Amino acid sequence: MLRKEDFVYYGKFLKPHGTKGEIGLEGDSILLGEECDFVACDIDGILVPFFFETRRTKNSDTLIVKIERMESAEEVRFLTNREAYIPREWTEDSEALSWSFFRGFIAVDENLGELGEITDIDESTINTLFVIDNDGEEILVPAQEEFIIGIDQENREILFNLPEGLVTL
Repeated sequence: MLRKEDFVYYGKFLKPHGTKGEIGLEGDSILLGEECDFVACDIDGILVPFFFETRRTKNSDTLIVKIERMESAEEVRFLTNREAYIPREWTEDSEALSWSFFRGFIAVDENLGELGEITDIDESTINTLFVIDNDGEEILVPAQEEFIIGIDQENREILFNLPEGLVTL
């Protein structure tokens, strides 16, 4: 059984591409090495692997993949907008990790304590933001190296030294 803690967020499936079972897969191409032959999706609380029959690059952040045993657009359509995860072990040797690597980490400020879980990465503006769920309230923290003072990959925590008042904005 695949365990979610053994995986990291890669990206999400887009819409079907053509009629022969291909689908777009948007994600951080830095993370997806040649050894990667599948992604996993959370289907009803269980990680399910989807193996690539073929894959090709569409642009810098999008692949077109053909999923094994899926032969039509209708068969792959249920993957549209689903999040895709890759094994953590494939990222450990990567020199350049993207900000989305930290999805699922617990954000901790050295002065305020635990802020909550990083649930998303907002890259809609020039300043990338961590979206943190703080007991149902959303906190936005700039994804900037100067605010990060430590990363504990084993416990999936990221330690910040945030400017006073930033969290209350």
